[in-house]
Amino acid sequence: MDLDDLRRVVDGRWAHVRGIVRREVPAEWCRPAVDTDPALLRAETLKRARALAATGLPRRGFAKAYGGEDDIGGSLTAFEMLGLVDLNLMVKAGVQWGLFGAALQALGTSSHHERYLPSMMTLDLPGCFAMTETGHGSDVQSLRTTATYDPAREEFVVSTTDDEARKDYIGNAAVDGRVAVVFAQLVTGGESQGVHALVVPIRDEAGRPCPGVRIEDCGLKGGLNGVDNGRLWFDGVRVPREALLDRYGQVAADGTYSSPIENRSRRFFTMLGALVRGRVSVGGAAAGAAQVALAIAVEHGESRRQFARPGTDGEVTVLDYLTHQRRLLPALATSYALHFAQGELVSDLHDVQTGGTTDDERQRELESRAAGLKAISTWHATATIQTCREACGGAGYLAVNRLVGLKADSDVFTTFEGDNTVLMQLVARSMLTSYRDHVGDLDTLGTVRFLAEQVKETLLERTSARGLVDRLATAAPGRDEDANLLDREWQRELFAWRESHVVAGLARRLRRVSTSDGAAAFEAVNRVQAHSLRAAHAHVHRLVLEAFVAAIDNCTSDATRALLSRACDLYVLSEVEADRGWFLEHGRLTPAGSKAVGRAVDDLCRELRPHARTLVAGLGVPPAWLGAELAGSAQPSRSST
Repeated sequence: MDLDDLRRVVDGRWAHVRGIVRREVPAEWCRPAVDTDPALLRAETLKRARALAATGLPRRGFAKAYGGEDDIGGSLTAFEMLGLVDLNLMVKAGVQWGLFGAALQALGTSSHHERYLPSMMTLDLPGCFAMTETGHGSDVQSLRTTATYDPAREEFVVSTTDDEARKDYIGNAAVDGRVAVVFAQLVTGGESQGVHALVVPIRDEAGRPCPGVRIEDCGLKGGLNGVDNGRLWFDGVRVPREALLDRYGQVAADGTYSSPIENRSRRFFTMLGALVRGRVSVGGAAAGAAQVALAIAVEHGESRRQFARPGTDGEVTVLDYLTHQRRLLPALATSYALHFAQGELVSDLHDVQTGGTTDDERQRELESRAAGLKAISTWHATATIQTCREACGGAGYLAVNRLVGLKADSDVFTTFEGDNTVLMQLVARSMLTSYRDHVGDLDTLGTVRFLAEQVKETLLERTSARGLVDRLATAAPGRDEDANLLDREWQRELFAWRESHVVAGLARRLRRVSTSDGAAAFEAVNRVQAHSLRAAHAHVHRLVLEAFVAAIDNCTSDATRALLSRACDLYVLSEVEADRGWFLEHGRLTPAGSKAVGRAVDDLCRELRPHARTLVAGLGVPPAWLGAELAGSAQPSRSST
């Protein structure tokens, strides 16, 4: 087996950045901490963040003019790698450079960049991203904090209107943050212009709250206690007019408001779209945490023995049991699939954001893909880490073996940077918009036209896309009883057919509702939310499959191609098995075909079992980074603070 080729394919476009992170990050950071005092954990996390800043890695995603490297893809890759190391550090870094820093760069203009970016990159200026409020999380447009312009003093007055408007769960707020990018309703001349962002000092150099700012610690959490989450209230805090991050909305000295984007709703979503990197980072880091858990569990399964093996004097290795293989190997195959999809997303986002041109449609597609992949990846991480914990038995419940720490620290990933259920509804809405734009009629030809456009736009016109669309046009329920389950084109057609069928059905259910009747429209949308989630699920998994296929095509070694092909088969058929009730209901699988899928998953698990360690090694997690006693790693770390 050519492990170098496998690692080349897995490491992808930013392999050099992955190499830098592997060299720069000490294995000590990967080990579970013995100290559980939140104050000690926070101090250690800040110390590590400063050490990370000293490597220069956090600079990669910022403009060269201010000391960065204009390497958005490299920056996102580095954040992803921190998911293998220390999730406290990853979140702390994500707040500082992925949210606070990204907001300064994306929403500010040159004066803000010159003033804040250099010290933000070095962590000399620790900051917060103050968007979420106690009463409003996903509904950002309805935030209650206000920033009212006072033309007599050329200042904004930032106010928390009630306790529901307090900024909540804000990373860096409880202890370390000195300034915050605060999202508030901008009011000038007595008129609200919608949500905008301002730079607001929250602490002085001595660490004391600034006048009018009240800060409260969120306290002990279920995980990530090395991150100082806090709450912020603003009691008429005055900041100069220049504090407004004014790329998308400007206020003149006399209070006149102007914007390069006239439509208020479009302006709002353009602003949020500029901050998509945080969502991408969370999905990548969650996938990395799942990879670590799988590496630990596979190593345990290879070494743990239980019950006598007939005909020998030895015992059976746990991973030789098919039930154990079924717990771990489909999840390992899915981790490969999500990793390749993440790599494509990062690459495309980098190209769009550094290309010097604005393509609104392409940007919206990337935002939708980022939302869906973040949801699928974080759900996968939550389920996989729990499975790995159980697969390691009592040893998996010991803190020294890291799995319970990974579980606690990653659990919140399903709800921050966007609640997963809400994000999947956004994906479905994007799909419906595309369907409406490309189809018009809900006939078979219209559905095929819709899929053709999706294939063209999201698969980068891969050579086999046309054949897939042609096959879809002639596909009919009930024809899959004799299908070759390992035929790649059949797999792609099945995923594409599921997607197009579900979205067409969703469109039909909504088409009868008059958009002029708001109450009826809400009720209709509310009734089809489960259908919307299924449509988004089908869409994201089709994209993930296509990314896996592209990665296989990139192999130069026949052995690597064969191994990844079998892993791809296991990912596909595990997904079909999980959803076979739907395929049976819609005639794409017969009962006999459904049973064949289950047998094929068994066969693939047995076939991949001898390659489990190779697949783990291919993911590129250094053995010293496993940080688990049962995986042969060193003892847990103790805070040196």
